[in-house]
Amino acid sequence: MLIVACRQRLVGCGSMHMLKVCGTADRFSTSLCHTMFSSAVPYKNQHYSELKKACIKDKKLFEDSEFPAINSSLFFRRSPPGRVEWKRPGEISKSPHLFVEGISAHDLNQGSVGNCWFVAACSCLALKENLWKKVIPDWKEQEWDSTHPEDYAGIFHFQFWLFGEWVDVVVDDRLPTVNGELIYCHSKDNNEFWSALLEKAYAKLAGYAVVDFTGAVAEAIDLEAEAFHSDQKKQDELFTDLLKVYDRGGLISCSIKAKAHEIELKMGNGLVKGHAYSVTAVKNVRLGHGLLAYFKNETIPMIRMRNPWGKTEWNGAWSDTSEEWSKVGDTERGNLGITVADDGEFWMVFSDWCKYFTDVDVCRLINTSVISIHKRWHEVVHFGSWTKNADPLLNRCGGCYNHKLTFLQNPQYLFDVTKEVDQVLLSLQQKDMKINRKYGQGENQTVGFSIIKVETNRKYRLHDIVTQQFVATSTYINARTVFMRVNLQQGRYIVMPTSFKPLTLTDYMLRLFTDVDSGCRELMDDKPKVRCWSSFVGYPQVVSHIYVHAAQGLENQDKTGGNYPYVIIYCEGKSVESPVKKDTLEPEFAFSAVFYRKHPRKPITVQIWNSNAVKDQFMGQVMLTGSVKDTTEAQVLRLRKQGSQMAEEMPGYISLKIVTVTQLTAI
Repeated sequence: MLIVACRQRLVGCGSMHMLKVCGTADRFSTSLCHTMFSSAVPYKNQHYSELKKACIKDKKLFEDSEFPAINSSLFFRRSPPGRVEWKRPGEISKSPHLFVEGISAHDLNQGSVGNCWFVAACSCLALKENLWKKVIPDWKEQEWDSTHPEDYAGIFHFQFWLFGEWVDVVVDDRLPTVNGELIYCHSKDNNEFWSALLEKAYAKLAGYAVVDFTGAVAEAIDLEAEAFHSDQKKQDELFTDLLKVYDRGGLISCSIKAKAHEIELKMGNGLVKGHAYSVTAVKNVRLGHGLLAYFKNETIPMIRMRNPWGKTEWNGAWSDTSEEWSKVGDTERGNLGITVADDGEFWMVFSDWCKYFTDVDVCRLINTSVISIHKRWHEVVHFGSWTKNADPLLNRCGGCYNHKLTFLQNPQYLFDVTKEVDQVLLSLQQKDMKINRKYGQGENQTVGFSIIKVETNRKYRLHDIVTQQFVATSTYINARTVFMRVNLQQGRYIVMPTSFKPLTLTDYMLRLFTDVDSGCRELMDDKPKVRCWSSFVGYPQVVSHIYVHAAQGLENQDKTGGNYPYVIIYCEGKSVESPVKKDTLEPEFAFSAVFYRKHPRKPITVQIWNSNAVKDQFMGQVMLTGSVKDTTEAQVLRLRKQGSQMAEEMPGYISLKIVTVTQLTAI
């Protein structure tokens, strides 16, 4: 659940983002609800129960050969903060425990190496019992048992979400210390070791913490670039969204951008630059005292955070001892758990938070459960690769749209939006290459994706973008995950995950969430296949693309109500119907269809109808020859009647464009 790896543009370990806590979002799962009880894959084929039994039988403590107790296991291109000694918990404390009086966000302190982002992530994890019990499985069985010391084998295991699956990671209990003190994440109680052991498992899995604690979806928000502090409407919308995320079990972290020399620099207001804070509450705090406060129902949006240091807090408005808290009644203050102590946890009014913090990582737990009181999503997950092939039609590594000649040589995933408007969440995750840094295989690729609106009846790969509509393009960044939320109109779309440059070869995972099932699927075929019966029934000779822009001057069909026109395109016994346009005689359809035609001499018919509860009404049509010799320019045509009267005109005009070609892979 920790969110993801650190954001590339930030400098230094102290500035790593924690969404880097919630789940990089990148590692996605089918939803936490779905995977919560799924079995985990043993990392490096190390089975916890088998290894523990063997150690107990041989009466020895486990030593992990896959993650030896040496400096190179923990440090990459830097030196430790002193002479490192590896000690087991029993050598650090006389009475070691996994947990002391349960698990709490206040358990944790940052180590002497700058790992604030991991501590912030653990703080978020500690707030969600259903999550930490997944990350720390069999926690009761793993606890020290003083009555049966012979059962202790010095071995622990933890679970993380890694590129689409839960992975079970085994570690021994040897922990790095300097001068007898743990140098990484540790608990305030010197005999509590869950966080130190968890971080060791995290480091083993990724070489450094770059893995998620959950299968959630992470979104990075740049408060500074989007100027939330000066836009009240955007600020209100963001607060509403974060409140939903928090109430539904999601995780949030934040930080303040810092230059290299400003890392962990304390500002005059008590906040620290280049430092990850965990958000521990999002609330509308009620103002006033007594019953009057409930009747007035006056609230103020606020957010609570925790500094991983366990001290050093915000000292501005609504800080622990500020006079603003006199505006809040005792009952409300009790509900909020207000404490006057330098414990690292503090409240801020949301407007100040937007003003002083610059980066937010939001980790959403996506609910796909059918049984739920909260919004549920339909999810589709695709695993794929950017691959190279000598045949351009089989190439799948064309790079971003800057490379127009090869752009369409990328994987293409088709999905439908069936509601009038639907919010769509998309997340593209690449396999994290940073875990291979020690082997000289280095950096993540710069990746992103584009969303293109296509013909309502498209079934084959897209080969031309001139006639298509780009509706959204993500940011391209060398991070594990790229995320986008976008509202899409009813229609058919293609999402195209790409690397920034062509011929970049790596694996990826694409997740798409919609309110209604989108039928998302990868387009594999470039054109209709030749079947054994094609010689009898015929094979397409040409392909035609019809784009209907709009209609003007239509005849009123309903004297007492509105007009609801829509388009139907007919070709060789097949038809495609557009969405209905509400209450207009000048509809803008922006509607297209594509047909692979076996009989090019048969015309294409475009009709306009009025949607009616009793019976739809015909409003006019045009007949198109669809010849390869016809103009490819936009046309404005007079509507005509149908049947035996098709030569007669009807009120109104339709503007459209048709392109017909013999090369079936040209459109």
